[in-house]
Amino acid sequence: MNLYPFKFQPILKERLWGGTKLNTVLEKPITSDITGESWELSAVPGDISVVANGELADTSLQEIINEAKGALLGEKVYERFGTDFPILIKFIDAKQDLSIQVHPNDELAKERHNSFGKTEMWYIMQADPGSELIVGFNKDVSKAEYQEHLDNNTVTDLMNYEAVKEGDTFFINTGTIHAIGAGIMLAEIQQTSDITYRVYDFNRKDKEGNLRELHTELALDAITYEKKDDFKVEYKNEENVCGEMVDCPYFTTNYWNITKETKIDVTERDSFTIFMCTKGAATITTPAGAIDIKKGETVLLPADSKQITISDDAVELLEVYIS
Repeated sequence: MNLYPFKFQPILKERLWGGTKLNTVLEKPITSDITGESWELSAVPGDISVVANGELADTSLQEIINEAKGALLGEKVYERFGTDFPILIKFIDAKQDLSIQVHPNDELAKERHNSFGKTEMWYIMQADPGSELIVGFNKDVSKAEYQEHLDNNTVTDLMNYEAVKEGDTFFINTGTIHAIGAGIMLAEIQQTSDITYRVYDFNRKDKEGNLRELHTELALDAITYEKKDDFKVEYKNEENVCGEMVDCPYFTTNYWNITKETKIDVTERDSFTIFMCTKGAATITTPAGAIDIKKGETVLLPADSKQITISDDAVELLEVYIS
């Protein structure tokens, strides 16, 4: 199988809280004014990405992984995850507040759902004035205190609110209660998992007039109740210099602000590489071929792409791989 830089067809998701920025800002072909998510790179069963370019167009990511194995994933990644692609990449547009939710860790997710947990990170691409995230609690709370506030419909009194602007980055450990606030568009990088426990939804109703399902009991043993201050990510923002954002067991993410031709040597990297474009446009060149990328697009480079050159167009990229 001939491997080259891949783009994939976006998997667009209607959400009660979604809007239209995925089209107006990122030029996604949405057909609904409540489109909340564009899944850019996914191997979640039922939502597996399909190649959009080159000779393997219309082939699923899973088919390519099954045949190419370590040549695409990296031998170390293949040894660890087999043919399960370990990362899910999204762009998210929250016109309204998302529900307050929490994700289980690997152990709990395996036991309950035979799934990975869901560690994730957010990079804010655009935020309306006054937009906020919920990340964690504003003080240490007990499980009993949390339940009491939940029963009294006052759980938001316990939440930690974070004002955000473009470029802000947050790392969301499993167990951290969180929500994306209205007016925020972001890039999300996460473990491959669709396991979410919804704990509070502002008493909203869906288009049929029903309250959405909550997962109150499941969430109780998944939540970290201590107040944390480990979620805001500081990173280097210098032109043409790699700025490490997150390095965790599940993914590494770097920030690139490129204004001149830049070569990235990944000879020692035994992993695929993903680029998400958050601003501008450029051409990414590897020995296996070249591909254009612009704001709102995502590219997957096979693991054997050991020399990467980014053209000198002004571009901002998130670079993602498995360490």
